[in-house]
Amino acid sequence: MSPFRPIYRVLFALAMLSLAQPSFAQKAAPQAPAVAAQAPAPAVQRAPDADTDAVATPTDSSRSQKSTTVALRELSPWSMFLSADILVKAVMIGLAFASLVTWTIFIAKMIELSLVQRKLRAALAKITDSRSLAEAQFALGEKDSVLLSLLSAAMREARLSAGTSSDSGIKERAASSFAEIVRAEARRIRLGMGLLATIGATSPFVGLFGTVWGIMNSFIGISKSQTTNLAVVAPGIAEALLATAFGLVAAIPAVIIYNHFTRVTKGYLELVGRSSGATGRLLSRDLDRTHVSSHAAE
Repeated sequence: MSPFRPIYRVLFALAMLSLAQPSFAQKAAPQAPAVAAQAPAPAVQRAPDADTDAVATPTDSSRSQKSTTVALRELSPWSMFLSADILVKAVMIGLAFASLVTWTIFIAKMIELSLVQRKLRAALAKITDSRSLAEAQFALGEKDSVLLSLLSAAMREARLSAGTSSDSGIKERAASSFAEIVRAEARRIRLGMGLLATIGATSPFVGLFGTVWGIMNSFIGISKSQTTNLAVVAPGIAEALLATAFGLVAAIPAVIIYNHFTRVTKGYLELVGRSSGATGRLLSRDLDRTHVSSHAAE
């Protein structure tokens, strides 16, 4: 028997034991969580002199996050309006009313201008082939329009000036009557546009006044609370800025609508000027016919 054989057996046994240890660890591993679960959790002991506000537990942090989320959700325009100062509320209500007036004027003037332009164009088309004031008045009928007023003024001046020999005087007096009718029509058609100009010019400053007042109250609240936390400062500033937003919402449409109606009104007044010129030509023809008939009678 070889003297090294027992040594070989001992080495072989040690090698087998080393191979068997990993499988044993794998079998014993699933039992570790159970043992760990049975072990009691170590209690957190606080020092008696510790500041309770300095230690933040997970529950406190979750509650603060939830409260912040709720506060952010409550910052809607309606909630900001309800929580605003009484003066800021009055500014917002006034600007909202101004915006309502702007859109009311827009709808009313759009309907009015479209109707009067269509009516005046149709009236001018009817008297294109008329040879006298009476014929033009008969062609128009009883429909009320600025052209009919011009024709009536011309016929009235011709009747009142009957027997005079100065045609230039008759035309001058008729032109004066035409100018008065045109100015009256311009004032009537521009009705409401001054209010649009006022709203467009003053609404941003009114909103800015509400913003300044609201920010002033916010700074007073900050000084009283002695904190600069954004969650405390932001709601008051947001309420103040809402007044500026109301001012811009009222001013921008008013300026755009005013500029639009200025262009449309200018086009309509050009039609009124054409009507005045057409009436003056008819009056001149009637005067010439009068002189021709008087010379023929002689």
